[in-house]
Amino acid sequence: MVRKIARRGKLAKKPGKTRHQGGGRPAAKTIETSLQATLLALLAKQTGAMTVAEIMAALHLIPPQLPLLQKNLLQLTDAHRIEKKGKRFALAAPPEALRATLDLTAKGFGFAVIEGEAKGGKDVFIAPHNLGGASHGDAILVTVTGTARGRREGRVIEVLNRAVTKFCGIFSASGAGGHVTPDDDRLPYTVLIRRGDEMGAGDGMAVVAEITDYGSERQGPTGKILELLGDSRTVKVQIRMAIIQSGLRETFPAAVLEAADQLTAVTECTDDRKDLRHLPHVTIDGETARDFDDAICVVQTENGFTLYVSIADVGHYITPNSPIDQEAYLRGTSVYLPDRVLPMLPERLSNNLCSLVPDQDRPAMTAILTFDQQGQRIDQRYCKSLIRSRQRFTYTTVNQLVYLNDPLVRAAHADLTPMLELAKELTALLKAQRRKRGSLEFNLPESLIAIEQDHIASITLAERNQAHLLIEDCMLAANEAVAETLAKARRPVLYRIHQYPDLTKLDTFTDAAKALGLHLPQSEVNPGWFALVIAQAKGSPTEYIVNNLLLRTMQQARYSPENAGHFGLAADFYLHFTSPIRRYPDLVAHRVLHAMLLGASAEIGRLPFPEEGKNLVEAGVYLSQCERKAIDIERNVHVRCAALFLIDRIGETFGAIISGVTAFGLFVVLDDCYISGSVPLTTMTDDYYLHDSRRYRLIGERSNRMYQLGDRVNVRLDNVDLLNKRLTFSISTDISSEPLPKNDGEPA
Repeated sequence: MVRKIARRGKLAKKPGKTRHQGGGRPAAKTIETSLQATLLALLAKQTGAMTVAEIMAALHLIPPQLPLLQKNLLQLTDAHRIEKKGKRFALAAPPEALRATLDLTAKGFGFAVIEGEAKGGKDVFIAPHNLGGASHGDAILVTVTGTARGRREGRVIEVLNRAVTKFCGIFSASGAGGHVTPDDDRLPYTVLIRRGDEMGAGDGMAVVAEITDYGSERQGPTGKILELLGDSRTVKVQIRMAIIQSGLRETFPAAVLEAADQLTAVTECTDDRKDLRHLPHVTIDGETARDFDDAICVVQTENGFTLYVSIADVGHYITPNSPIDQEAYLRGTSVYLPDRVLPMLPERLSNNLCSLVPDQDRPAMTAILTFDQQGQRIDQRYCKSLIRSRQRFTYTTVNQLVYLNDPLVRAAHADLTPMLELAKELTALLKAQRRKRGSLEFNLPESLIAIEQDHIASITLAERNQAHLLIEDCMLAANEAVAETLAKARRPVLYRIHQYPDLTKLDTFTDAAKALGLHLPQSEVNPGWFALVIAQAKGSPTEYIVNNLLLRTMQQARYSPENAGHFGLAADFYLHFTSPIRRYPDLVAHRVLHAMLLGASAEIGRLPFPEEGKNLVEAGVYLSQCERKAIDIERNVHVRCAALFLIDRIGETFGAIISGVTAFGLFVVLDDCYISGSVPLTTMTDDYYLHDSRRYRLIGERSNRMYQLGDRVNVRLDNVDLLNKRLTFSISTDISSEPLPKNDGEPA
């Protein structure tokens, strides 16, 4: 559909003039208000419903007043103050109050997520004037007032609990103190800071503030400053603001640190721990990694290969429901930011006792997986083990050693090269097996943020070489094997499930793919279908767009005790086992696997839930939320760093690709650094543009100039809004779009 877009002030109609004619109009409004109050009072006294005639008689109304009565009855009915039962009217029953959590948007409206309702349904829409003073994340009581466009609408009738009592923002000074504008655009207010409560904050300083009085709809909230953060244009302050906004736990309680300090290292084998120190295990991680929770070793066999995947035995050190365990569960996952890590476990565990550092004996849980010459798994065994890593390899070194065949690197690691060559051979077979069944291999580049002296030195694409894929293939193999083993043993555990894509989003993707010129497979939509689309786009200028759009059609992977399979991997069984230092669900798998090895039952009481009454379903929901929160803050920090990186480059021109087309303008992604921003339609003043929603393009009404999804353009940076984390561009020199012919043979 092509829709004409009217520019405000140019194509929009001028507002008409209004005036009161005579003096009767305001008086009529007063009569109607008074009549509605009288009607409500009358109906409140009745034990049954009343007809219009009965109401007329009771209020001593005359026939000429009938239209006015009917109008007021209709208004009260629409407002759900009264209800119509056939030809009779009565007071409406009190509205049902539903407990919910408010998800507020930056545009001022919100959605009430009703407690107890199944996921996937439509939440209740709350218009700005129906928020009742509620803010993002608040626990509320909401009543449904009607439906519109297939979605329930409602209003907030009570705020039960405030989600935000402490927040960070920018202080603006004034003679009477000042006010703080929240750093989170979902908090639609400024907070008054009275003189004496500003802690000496300077104008424009980033601060942490507390709301002491939420005020009313007429008067905004009041608060006081708790902490001075400093200059908001520095990386350290921006990342700290993101952490505060997310509510992540920055420090460990004293009891947890004390418990960690009392742990002793495992250095000897026991009856239940197999000695695997003779095997040439190695770890392969990034250059900056400090916690090494997985090591591999590959051995040639007569019929194929044996892969040893040894994972740090975190479960040995952490007793269920201990202080360390409770804190780890509350965190759910480690969070990795450009200048720091917020770990799930205290440093004594994550970087010392549990870390598989080279030349040190370390306890592990080892999956011993046997494969034939085609890469098919033919056997699997598991044990608690003691290993000794031979080398801490980086991805760069392993890539140089086995894929680039660098002679100097191979000579330096001659003793381990044969083992790594076997790993290369095996993982190539494993990858081929996964491709055969339709496993998806998304190629979405990640940004690498370099910080120097508290400033962003660069934002580049993180390198992803063959060594990354080698270790990834080994971890996938272990995760699948453990999941299948526990499923067939009927052991309760948290699976990593990924369900069939959203059908509505899939329809949207197919439209976008056709606009990009892709020829979609004429077959059943399954993992193999997606794999063919990804393969078709590989190496093309639109590869990033296609991968990103495809990923958006997917449902979010999550943790669940019900094994629903993993669509993206085309795997019937999958869970997380290989990273217990940084993910709590992996620790769950370790404990359940250990219980199976011992032949012990896995009662819920032994499963890792610090909170009373928790079960696997609730734990899966909570840990999935922890993962989502970690992803959100990582994205939040990225957009903050992107804004800081470009804040002094306004006016510069960048190459970009159009990643989205809407009636309000374009979204673009900059080349090389993959920073995203928008090109508002208001900046495209050379023409009036038509929005072709089916083909994802804007078309100039006079020039037929076209801007389409996937086109390459040059854009000029016009504005960096650090507070709202928004980058605004305008089209500079278009380097790829050609004017659209006057008649292209396609219906508009």
